[in-house]
Amino acid sequence: MNDAKQAHMPKPSNSSFNLNDTADCPRKSNHTNQNGVTSGASNIPRRIVENHTETIVPAAHGEVDKRVHMNSPPLDRDNVGVVTNVPTRNLDSCSGQYIYVYDLASRFNEDLLKGCHSLRKSIDMCLYMSNLGLGPKVIEKSKEKVLLKESWYATNQFSLEVIFHNTLKNYKCLTNDSSQASAIYVPYYAGLDVGQYLWGGFNVSIRDASPKELVKWLARQPEWKRMWGRDHFMVVGRIGWDFRRRTENNNDWGTKLMLLPEARNMSILLIESGSKDNEFPIPYPTYFHPSKDKEFFQWQKKMIKVSRPYLFSFAGASRHSSSSIRNEIIKQCQSSRSCKLLSCNDGHNYCNDPVHVTKVFQSSVFCLQPPGDSFTRRSTFDSILAGCIPVFFHPESAYNQYLWHLPRNGSSYSVYIPERDVREKRVMINEKLSKVPKSEVLEMRKEIISLIPRIIYRYPSSRSVTVEDAFGIAVKGILGRIEAVRRNITNVNYTIS
Repeated sequence: MNDAKQAHMPKPSNSSFNLNDTADCPRKSNHTNQNGVTSGASNIPRRIVENHTETIVPAAHGEVDKRVHMNSPPLDRDNVGVVTNVPTRNLDSCSGQYIYVYDLASRFNEDLLKGCHSLRKSIDMCLYMSNLGLGPKVIEKSKEKVLLKESWYATNQFSLEVIFHNTLKNYKCLTNDSSQASAIYVPYYAGLDVGQYLWGGFNVSIRDASPKELVKWLARQPEWKRMWGRDHFMVVGRIGWDFRRRTENNNDWGTKLMLLPEARNMSILLIESGSKDNEFPIPYPTYFHPSKDKEFFQWQKKMIKVSRPYLFSFAGASRHSSSSIRNEIIKQCQSSRSCKLLSCNDGHNYCNDPVHVTKVFQSSVFCLQPPGDSFTRRSTFDSILAGCIPVFFHPESAYNQYLWHLPRNGSSYSVYIPERDVREKRVMINEKLSKVPKSEVLEMRKEIISLIPRIIYRYPSSRSVTVEDAFGIAVKGILGRIEAVRRNITNVNYTIS
């Protein structure tokens, strides 16, 4: 359902980089108590969402608990993401930030990695599961030195749940005592699981087997009964549409994971939301995963100094749908000397080459980010990483999605052109972008480069990174969200009593 979902990794002989594929698939490690983490308010953008009635699912049989029927807390993102109940004089720096990780049956995570050859119909995912889910190291052949020497990987855009889990294993505030935890993580690789069944005519009973078995197991756990799962969270590496099948028709797409009552009580982090109140989009993984603070800063300095000869660029493939604006965007790019086109239809696989993609975005002032198979694109984050100002054509491509990681003011870091204006040829992209004042371009680029750490996932096992990255912001956001839910439940129970 997203760009390059069927794409193959380019072979080393035809690419500008080599793949170091000697690493094995990640293994599950034991979690230990750690101490020390910093917290603070992030620049969380505005979003208006109506309150809705949320159900509480008892452990035994999944029926709605009529005793506690409440509105979920307003999603005021200025509060969500800020842990406010940490006592100022408490010597335990992890107070209010402990996370407990379930030890799930291996079929929900580890076995999927062991069976990585069959995770996707047309791609061998084993290569991408190496290096803790980051994929093979990128060794740049180019003399231009497009990348930094270290910390670049050929990361698959659907690897988020593996990367997040491996990073959480090194989170400083893990606990083996679930009663001490502020949040409980469910390490189910739902995206990898569903990916093996999206093509090939698998019936719905096969697709739904693992999700149903998981929630049945969760509902029996004492940790679940404490808040009926409202302090639980999952991370899935695909878009929400892949988990919202509403019928039992075998021809319909995906699983019904997110429609199961238990899942609707949990908070779910994913790469694209369907505007559900318990879904929280976080950035797609990029190719850059620093293991030291200095690597963040070195890259930012490099992006400040790099020359950008092209006004705008587009990296992507055309679409057959008449409703897509991609064909018009490609035409306008091809007709302008100011545009650099990286076509994903030409068979060279350059769109999956981290060096080639980064080079194109580095050379551009603006990077076009139209919807593809869904509203969002991994390319958005690749362009931000390269210091290229994204141009959006639909608000669901970013403005209504990554509310913890991107500024509330979309015009501070991007340009918006309504897709209807492009489709009906009322706007010529070249003219529109060329009229943006230079002072505004400089301010947007400054903002973009400052955002780079916020949209990057560090190397999972690194313990020396203190810069707040995408992982850290997501953890802070989920802790704040669950705290708000907990306060709401407490207030309701107090009122009832």
